[in-house]
Amino acid sequence: MHIALQAVVAAAVLGGAALAYQTAGPSGTAGGDGRPSGMGRAAAGPRVVVEPVVLAPETTRLDAVGTGAAIRSATLHPAAAGEVVALRFRADQHVAAGDVLLELDARRERLALDLAEARVDEAETLLKRYQTAGRGAVPDSTVDEARTALEAARIARREAEVALADRTVTAPFVGHVGLSDVDVGDRVTPDQPITTLDDRRALLVRFTLPETVLGRVSVDQPVEVTPWGPDKTPLTGRLVDIGSRVDPATRTVPLRARVGNADDRLRPGMSFAVALDLTGPARPRVPEIAVQWGAEGPFVWVVRGGTADREPVRIVQRQEGVTLVEGNLEDGEPVVVEGIQRMRPGIAVTLADPPRAAAAAPGS
Repeated sequence: MHIALQAVVAAAVLGGAALAYQTAGPSGTAGGDGRPSGMGRAAAGPRVVVEPVVLAPETTRLDAVGTGAAIRSATLHPAAAGEVVALRFRADQHVAAGDVLLELDARRERLALDLAEARVDEAETLLKRYQTAGRGAVPDSTVDEARTALEAARIARREAEVALADRTVTAPFVGHVGLSDVDVGDRVTPDQPITTLDDRRALLVRFTLPETVLGRVSVDQPVEVTPWGPDKTPLTGRLVDIGSRVDPATRTVPLRARVGNADDRLRPGMSFAVALDLTGPARPRVPEIAVQWGAEGPFVWVVRGGTADREPVRIVQRQEGVTLVEGNLEDGEPVVVEGIQRMRPGIAVTLADPPRAAAAAPGS
């Protein structure tokens, strides 16, 4: 029995050896193709997904709080003291340039103008009489005196006209009139304000930014302006003024942006959220998932000549889904975004798909 069992084991061993001989071949070849196992085709590298590098400008958004003012604004005062006899405006009324807003008692001024006109007529008549008299009838000196008297009378008439005009307050430009504390019967003086006038067809939004923006902002640069009220619809304005001085206490510089107000929904004095984008130099932009971290800092895997190359980078700015970096990267170079865990410097890689055009990042 024991001898029979040994015979069975020996037969099994011999059969396995024969099978191994048939599979490997007499000279260690892989299979029946006769090639040694170490001389078969080179194994394909790991398959990876890549995205091309895109050069994009560095953008920085600065936020500030601004206050609006009308493009033209004035506080109106009477030119002379007197009693108010008529008010010809109401609060928030739209007026045109030259419209009469207030009238003062002007009886004395009208009488003075009538007297000045009468003296002009008298001086003109006298001069005409002298000039039409016979030759040598009136001395030349007398004619000259009459001519001078006429000019003086005309000047007095113009003075009377100005004094009469000063008895009314008119709108110096088109705009909306403000509130007034003056009423008919009040006596006003030149230092007493009558009302305000605002041309709010557009607003000037004043705000401040750090002094470091000097040289990076310019007139006519677009600015986003958003009211703080219930209607938070962003409006596009333009930078119109850059202050000439830096505030030494706050280290900021004042700026003003103009924003249209065609629908008249904005008011002077309103507060606004102001956003301004600063554009910097163009830098390589890569997908955020392509940036890896090692002992020496961030890096990306770049496919160059079919092999993986580890390229160190410095992160400049993070945007939505993408990262601006600084490094030895060229526009259009493929960086690995999938299959990164299988990367080693210098290994051959196989692209799962041709490099795709980079998706446009926000703001590009």
